[in-house]
Amino acid sequence: MRSQLAGALVSLLVLAAGATGCDGSPEAAGGAGTPGTTAAADRVEPLPDTPQPRLPVTVRSADGREVTVRRTGRIVPLSGGLSEIVFTLGLGRRVVARDITATFQQAAKLPVVTRNHDVSAESVLSLKPDLVLAEQTTGPAEAMDQIRAAGVPVLVVAPAKGLADVGPRIRAVAGALGVPAAGTELTRRSEQRIAAVRETVPRHRGKPRVAFLYLRGSASVYLIGGADSGATSLLEAAGAVDAGAASGLTKDFTALTSEALAQAAPDAVLVMSKGLRSVGGVDGLLKIPGVAQTPAGLDRRVVSVEDGVLLNYGPRTDRVLASVVHQLYDGGPAA
Repeated sequence: MRSQLAGALVSLLVLAAGATGCDGSPEAAGGAGTPGTTAAADRVEPLPDTPQPRLPVTVRSADGREVTVRRTGRIVPLSGGLSEIVFTLGLGRRVVARDITATFQQAAKLPVVTRNHDVSAESVLSLKPDLVLAEQTTGPAEAMDQIRAAGVPVLVVAPAKGLADVGPRIRAVAGALGVPAAGTELTRRSEQRIAAVRETVPRHRGKPRVAFLYLRGSASVYLIGGADSGATSLLEAAGAVDAGAASGLTKDFTALTSEALAQAAPDAVLVMSKGLRSVGGVDGLLKIPGVAQTPAGLDRRVVSVEDGVLLNYGPRTDRVLASVVHQLYDGGPAA
């Protein structure tokens, strides 16, 4: 999510999650594993062989800087998605801190160095990191400048916008860690698993229209995703049509109205699990004006995936896609 609205959504997501007793959001806790289970998605699956970094390396950061990495004994990834990549590459023991969004099991006990997505430079520097991994939305800028000024290499990774970004993000992190071969292996594994899930999509049942809804009942935030929401490629991989984008919504998110829902006419809706819980589950969702009148509302057809893994586009994307396919075509329950 790249616009100012999307940045605000992330902050609202964190605040709303905190109000409901969650660690933060988007939470990387899983829920997109084997259909009908959540335990599998609470863990990442590292590569079988632990790679040995070859350093130093100099790589280009997504912010245009040249970054030289000489040591990777102490790594601080500042997003759940980046933490997931480091751990899955097999270098999780080198991670010394986490962002609030890294809540998968292997990272859950690490100290947190962010608050509501704001980085604490003091907390990061106190851990004497060799490398900090950041997203383009990581901030505030003053904190990141303070970390750089202390001589710590900071690699900014280009954002995840869709399935095509799974490989580039893995390879960017692996390159900075001095394990490019492991990055190639993990990219291959991830892409093969995604392709295998795509083969399970029923071809004889048409293309359901699915609207991606962003819900935070505690903050009275109800939005519908458009072409720039990040969900389009995931829905297309599941054999569906992004109803918001198809109805002409070009922005990332637009206020959810009865008119917008009628125009989108979704056969199903895709939601984040904590967002669904924040409105009182499916029954509460149907009370939002316009939802009950859509084909999705009439059929109670709701696809729910845990917040942090839904749009990470990382090594667990195959699990997310499998969960979406299962719920969309096999009627898996939405909590």
